[in-house]
Amino acid sequence: MKPLSFLVVLAATVLPVAAENVSAALDGDQVVIVAGDKEILRYQGEAGEFPRPDIKEIYRRGGYIQSIHTPSGKLVTDDFPPNHIHHHGVWSPWTHTEFEGRTPDFWNMGDGKGRVEFVKMDQMWSKDGRAGFKASHRFIDMMAKPEKVALLETWEVAVSSADKRYVIDMTITQTCATDSPLKLPEYHYGGLGLRGNRAWDGAENLKCLTASGLTDRLKVNTAKEPWCWVGGKVDGETCGVAILCHPSNFRAPQPIRVHPTEPFFCYAPQQGGDMAIEPGKPYVARYRLIVADGEPDAEALKKAATEYAAVK
Repeated sequence: MKPLSFLVVLAATVLPVAAENVSAALDGDQVVIVAGDKEILRYQGEAGEFPRPDIKEIYRRGGYIQSIHTPSGKLVTDDFPPNHIHHHGVWSPWTHTEFEGRTPDFWNMGDGKGRVEFVKMDQMWSKDGRAGFKASHRFIDMMAKPEKVALLETWEVAVSSADKRYVIDMTITQTCATDSPLKLPEYHYGGLGLRGNRAWDGAENLKCLTASGLTDRLKVNTAKEPWCWVGGKVDGETCGVAILCHPSNFRAPQPIRVHPTEPFFCYAPQQGGDMAIEPGKPYVARYRLIVADGEPDAEALKKAATEYAAVK
């Protein structure tokens, strides 16, 4: 496996710098962000090793957040779950697409129509009590002969720790790699996805709470909400993640996809109808993840969403 290529652009140093108690460092092909001695998240750069020997090579994947933990150390994500091998902690591929007359699927990797590759680590930093990184990815149309890059993507991720919670800010920027648009017909999922802990598998185990007070996952599905908390029991105690959709996002508040029986959440703007990423017009999507132990606090999340909406 190739080592993760990266560039740290902070005071001309090549060493991770602590931001108060939050810092970022490399661990092989992963960026690890910690608060003191507590791990917050791991980002998988180059495609990593499989957790089980039975997984087919076509599912090998990089360029995603592999794991997220709460302040008490509870794991709130999953990676390569047995019932959806192509799901990962936090990732952002598109599903139903049209590109130059072909229909690559960058989400369902097992179909062999498309994939998302890690390209490089552009930056790793620590400053003003936060730490983060910027990474580049590319969307490969596997239906083209030879294969062709359809979309270029950058992730800018910033992490902070305060008030017994972790805050993960993500800015996803996607641009066309050619003069051809990537068309995104109306579809029920694709875009920012989060796969929850497999302890939440089963209709009775994943709990939800939205900004408007919805808790029934069947009603949460397709709802347009500025934030949604998803979580459940891990090692007997409740924990979870609130995903906030910035009001500057296309079609904000974006429609939600929640799987009826599995711990999967997605903000899917294409639920609202056909859309496209056009040449020369970057698609920018911003999200904030608030990770905490315990039951969701609706008032605190409402305040957090107001604060996030004011961030330009």
